[in-house]
Amino acid sequence: MKVLIVGGGGREHAITWAVAKSPRVDKIYAAPGNAGIADYAECVDISVMDAENLVKFAKEKEVDFVIVAPDDPLAAGVADAFLDAGIKTFGPRKNAAIIEASKAFSKDLMKKYNIPSAAYETFEDAEEALKYLETAPMPIVLKADGLALGKGVLICNTLEEAKAGVKEIMQDKKFGSAGNKMVVEEFMTGREVSVLCYSDGKTIKPMTSAQDHKRAGDNDTGLNTGGMGTFSPSPFYTDEIADFCMKNIYQPTIDAMKAEGREFKGVLFCGLMLTPNGPKVLEYNARFGDPEAQVVIPRMKNDIIDVMEACVDGTLDTIDLQFEDNAAVCVMLASEGYPVAYKKGFEMKGLETFKDKEGYFAFHSGTKFSDGKVVTNGGRVIGITALGPDLVTARANAYKATEWVDFENKYMRHDIGKAIDEQ
Repeated sequence: MKVLIVGGGGREHAITWAVAKSPRVDKIYAAPGNAGIADYAECVDISVMDAENLVKFAKEKEVDFVIVAPDDPLAAGVADAFLDAGIKTFGPRKNAAIIEASKAFSKDLMKKYNIPSAAYETFEDAEEALKYLETAPMPIVLKADGLALGKGVLICNTLEEAKAGVKEIMQDKKFGSAGNKMVVEEFMTGREVSVLCYSDGKTIKPMTSAQDHKRAGDNDTGLNTGGMGTFSPSPFYTDEIADFCMKNIYQPTIDAMKAEGREFKGVLFCGLMLTPNGPKVLEYNARFGDPEAQVVIPRMKNDIIDVMEACVDGTLDTIDLQFEDNAAVCVMLASEGYPVAYKKGFEMKGLETFKDKEGYFAFHSGTKFSDGKVVTNGGRVIGITALGPDLVTARANAYKATEWVDFENKYMRHDIGKAIDEQ
């Protein structure tokens, strides 16, 4: 089987690693890929948004299966372009990817189908939003409606912060057109948990749980990022909570999308808050999380191609989805100054250490080749993931492995998975 993976980050590296393990696959292409993905795939310089040339390439190479991994191309209908060309493709169509592409849509869906979430209001006019905030309880959450690389969410503790947030999102357009519409949401408290689920449009199968660390600095300080690290499983996600979520969140969401004529096939990412009043949905994503994929995929026992193909074919009910009884922790090595301003192009050393280390992974997020050397090419550079029999061991292993990689302006958080020690 020939497989094309669309994307070039850490999530795609983790997917590529898993695809390469499948005995059913003999050739992998990645568009555009990165320096780490190149270990397993032939990288081709085609943008993830260039549907026309992606489809043309897939036809020329007689690709059997396509995986569209990032949010932007899914929201833009790149999966549709492959499917409409008769190429088997994993990833939701544009009309289903809207569950991530529009926060207003997802909030309205949850309200209509009684899926537990925070109370909210939606605004297209900044003045109306400001007027509403005058009487709203603080703290409060402001969300740009559209895609903003995981950064379009502001938690405001005071009215002054909230007003500044409206200006940032709707008037200054810090997140571009994503801020044309804004969701104002009640602030929820509790443990955050991420649960990624495979879906074939009618059956949904949750993967093992994970928890992401969004803030740039230790102790959850600083700006929101695309994710500074993750651990899996979450010790706070009990069997009882899992059963509740299956009954009240996961299956109802897939049923709701089907009822709306937006059959969802692919990965539904449910960001949850375990509140004192039970689990509630913080957000949906229409794809694997990054870096959640980097701790969840290495723990999956199944052949990823078998599972993804079942999602496309509508036969997910025949798959016995299984995960190892172990744990994984990922620490993101970033460029100093991320997510605001940072330098790139620095040579990376020590990557070869991972080649013969069982249970250790270096998933490239922002890297490229320059003069035959691997150099940094982004804010989040590489995700260092380690397995262990339990979370405490996996965490120690991951931090030990961060010392094997070095580059100028290397930056990381030192408290990924700290919550493990507090359980």
